[in-house]
Order: sequence, then structure tokens, then C-alpha cells
Amino acid sequence: MNHRKVLRSAFAFVATLLLSASANALLFRAYLDSTGNDADPCTLPQPCRLLPAALAAITDGGEVWMLDSANYNSGTVTVGKSVSILAIPGAVGSVVALGGPAISITASGLTVSLRNLVIVPFPGSGGTDGVNMTGASTLTIENSLIANIPQYGVNVIGTGTVNIMNSIIRNSGGRGVSAQNGGHVTFANSKMLGNPVGIWAHSLTATTTTATISDSFFSGGEPIISSTDFSGAVSQVFVTRSTIEGAIVGLECTNNAAGGSALITVNASTIVRSGYGGFYQSGVGSVIRTMGNNQITDNSGSPVGVLTATALQ
Repeated sequence: MNHRKVLRSAFAFVATLLLSASANALLFRAYLDSTGNDADPCTLPQPCRLLPAALAAITDGGEVWMLDSANYNSGTVTVGKSVSILAIPGAVGSVVALGGPAISITASGLTVSLRNLVIVPFPGSGGTDGVNMTGASTLTIENSLIANIPQYGVNVIGTGTVNIMNSIIRNSGGRGVSAQNGGHVTFANSKMLGNPVGIWAHSLTATTTTATISDSFFSGGEPIISSTDFSGAVSQVFVTRSTIEGAIVGLECTNNAAGGSALITVNASTIVRSGYGGFYQSGVGSVIRTMGNNQITDNSGSPVGVLTATALQ
């Protein structure tokens, strides 16, 4: 074989490797469309149809874009890499709860963002939660609607963090947001409407569970609960510049175990037209602190427990 044939063979081999690497390379941005096909590469010219295909096509830290209004799953979507999932403005990017949670995050160390999504149950099939997170990851939900979910709108168990901003959670069958056993939730510029329980920070183990609420509106049910049921368990909820209206009880703070600690701190907020005089506090180690600048008025019944005054710093 002469030198030219050797060179041609070498170039052909390198070209084959490059084409193979290109074909197997993961995307930074994958696209979904109601007319897409999961056999396609999830590119803009050839979008996929469902979320699992798009998640498989992107690299860790990538993005999935929903291009038009449609439902983009046929069962629980398990997120196993850091990703942003978003619908383009004006599109209704729907993810349904069907036979389980709509979205499940079990891995730790992930950073996941959901934006402009609608999370609802599949008609006639129910499902369980909107988002269920058991991994120690960080989830951000922005400009989204979670509605009519049979159980919990968002359920975080363990040391995960959930940030909810500019969103609505309404008419869940159970809790709008549940944080248990070391979870942390922030809820800002959002609405919690018609849920039996709004935000529940609950520790059943010797962990600290926290919720920080600001500039938000709650109505109906029991909007904000801080509770503990284990020695050494801590639950803390901080409420700032928020309104609670028409609730069974505005704030509920209970400690049910010796050595546990449950706390609610309320600042520059309003509780109106609610039962129990606006708040319910019970158990040694349970404290509702007021900064002295709240409006708790026109509520029915009498409060249970006491408010502990705390000076503004």
C-alpha cells in the first residue's frame, strides 16, 4: 500500500470517528413540539414529542423548550440531571400527574428549574403529587400553575430545597406544599388558593425543616402550619408581607413531642376573616412570634394560645 492510500485510510477513519462523536453528542438545548417525534434528535428543525426523550438528549445543565401548547408526558417524568424545563411565553406547557407524580426528583445534587408550566392531573386517572422530590437537590418553580392535584402540589422529603416564585397552587387534595424532615421551601410573590393545607413544614425526625414566605396571598383551608412530632425535631416558618384570608385558622403552630421545637414568625402581614381568632398555638416548645406590625382582625372565634412579641431589629 502506497503512502497516499495510507493517508486516505487514516483520514477516512478519523472522519468516521468525528461523525460518530457528533451523532452521539448530547445537546445543550432540546425542543419539544406537539407534532414532534421521539425518534427525532430533539433539535429545533426536528423536535421530539415527550419530555423523557428530550431529557435523554440533553447534557447535564441543559434546557428543554416546549414550543407550543400541549401535554408533554404520558407518565411520571423522572428528572435525573440538572435541567431547565420551560414553555415559551404564550404556550401552555402541560405536565400531567398520571399513575403517580407528574415529576419525580430522586437524585441528589441536581439543580432543576420549571418555568411557565401547567401541572394538573390527567382527567379520570388522578395521579398523586404534582412534583415529588426525595433527593437532596434544588428545585425552582417560576411562573407556573399547579392545580387540582389529588395529593400534594409539591412534596419535598429530606434535605432538598424548593423555591417557588410568581406561581399559583390551588385546589390540591392534600397539601399545596409539604416540606418534611429537613426540607426548605421559599414561597414568594405567589398564591395558595383553596387547598386543605397550604404550606406545611413538618419534622418527624431530629432535623430542621424551614419555610420562608413573603409577599404572597393565601385563602381557604389551613394556609400555614409548623409542626414537630419527634424529640429534637425543629420546624420554622417565617411569614413576611403576606395576606391570609378566609381560612379555617390563619397560622397553626404545634409541637407534639418533648424536646421538639415549632416556630412561626410573622412580620408585616394580615390575617382576616379566619377562624380561631386568626391563630392556633399549642404544645411546650411551640411559639408564634409577632413583630408587632401585623393586622389580625375581623376573625371569628377566639385564638388558641398566645402570640409572643418580638421587637423589630
